[in-house]
Amino acid sequence: MTDSKNVNSKKKEKKFPHVYVVLLTIVAICGILTYIVPAGEFDRVETSDGRMVVDPDTFHYVEKSPVGIFGLLKAIPKGMAETADIIFFIFIVGGSFAVVEKTGAVEAGIGKITKSMAGKEKLIVPVIMAIFSLGGAVFGMAEETLPFIPIMVTLALALGFDSMTGVGMVLVGAGAGFAGAFMNPFTIGVGQGIAGLPLFSGIGFRVILYIAMITVSIIYVYRYANKVKVSPKISNMYEIDKTREDTLDLENIREITVNDKIVLMVVALTIVLLVVGVIQFGWFIPEIAALFIGMAIIVALFGKLGLNGFGENLVEGMANMAGGALIVGFARAILVVLTEGSIIDTILYGASNAVSSLPSVFTAIGMYIFQCLLNFIIPSGSGQAAVSIPIMAPLADLTGVTRQTAVLAYQLGDGISNIIAPTSGFFMAGLALAKVPWEKWAKWFIKLALIQYLIGAIFIIIAYAIQLGPF
Repeated sequence: MTDSKNVNSKKKEKKFPHVYVVLLTIVAICGILTYIVPAGEFDRVETSDGRMVVDPDTFHYVEKSPVGIFGLLKAIPKGMAETADIIFFIFIVGGSFAVVEKTGAVEAGIGKITKSMAGKEKLIVPVIMAIFSLGGAVFGMAEETLPFIPIMVTLALALGFDSMTGVGMVLVGAGAGFAGAFMNPFTIGVGQGIAGLPLFSGIGFRVILYIAMITVSIIYVYRYANKVKVSPKISNMYEIDKTREDTLDLENIREITVNDKIVLMVVALTIVLLVVGVIQFGWFIPEIAALFIGMAIIVALFGKLGLNGFGENLVEGMANMAGGALIVGFARAILVVLTEGSIIDTILYGASNAVSSLPSVFTAIGMYIFQCLLNFIIPSGSGQAAVSIPIMAPLADLTGVTRQTAVLAYQLGDGISNIIAPTSGFFMAGLALAKVPWEKWAKWFIKLALIQYLIGAIFIIIAYAIQLGPF
């Protein structure tokens, strides 16, 4: 009986396709669509602040440009070229933290924290999630979460949780804040700007939305973490976590040395510079990557690894990131195919016409559903706003839905799927850094995602019912 159960469980595990297979299948489906869906385009116009947005009155059909088999294959390297900054960012951050880990300073520091948290481990989950959620809600923290993930995974394992809890504290926390954001300049700011709304108007309503999103998310992760701590084998990461090298043996943690303290101070200073750089100076991927290379060099010197140790561990860390990093390029290939086949605007045009034919309350929900689906194709928040808001804002005027509600539909549709869509670059990078397979994450997160989608729908209906304004 035991052998047959093992065979059956192995068969069940093999049923879910690898993420690379999923992405290639989607790319192939998009290729087929380029032969079926008529090609069309909107004209783009430049706004006063330099953004290129869709002119909603200019849709026209163009000559078909279907993507053949060789075109589909070329979409993969093209996708990698278009997302090279993200891919190399993953390599650099992963390599840099491999250097930090090799010094043993993080291990010693987390060991000390773990001992001091004895009996109070459960407080870590809500506190860390609340902090990251504010980052997502206030300044659109997304790529900026990546450096924290390896640290939080190691901390979660040391506290008796699993790696899913570690990455969940960061991604779910920031993701809930991003979806329920009340001041995110990259989604709300851009969306309201294109819709002609006062900047950050309707903030009171969104604060309530934020509280609902983060409360549900904290409860979900907190309950899961407690179950794993009691019964570690219920974790779908249990077998993988047993083979990890970035775990701590709490019985043999060495004392923190002066050099360890310097290394930890350099890491802490790097995080502070990261936050200041992003908020004050508009740093993005190149600047953040440069910051972490500098951190790794300094850490290697004070951690007594030397320059050769820096190089060796940097390369080893990068090698471990390869599988997860290259997923980003595969995901981008979907957008490459839709763009080269000239059908992405046709899909947008058709969806807007379908939504406009619905009764007002259903138009609002239709906008929300459309934005949720669109985010799987265009995972960039500002990019999605530039494409959809110029169409959805005037559509809202025609159907009795306020523009504020239309922007809210975009905000929620863009935010929730950011940490489940395999086309989301920073999300896949986070899983790569945590060494968590996408299929295991999807199985764990899907229930919370459905709850968040339901909360989003409820708030859209309320926004429509109260005619959330201004205009």
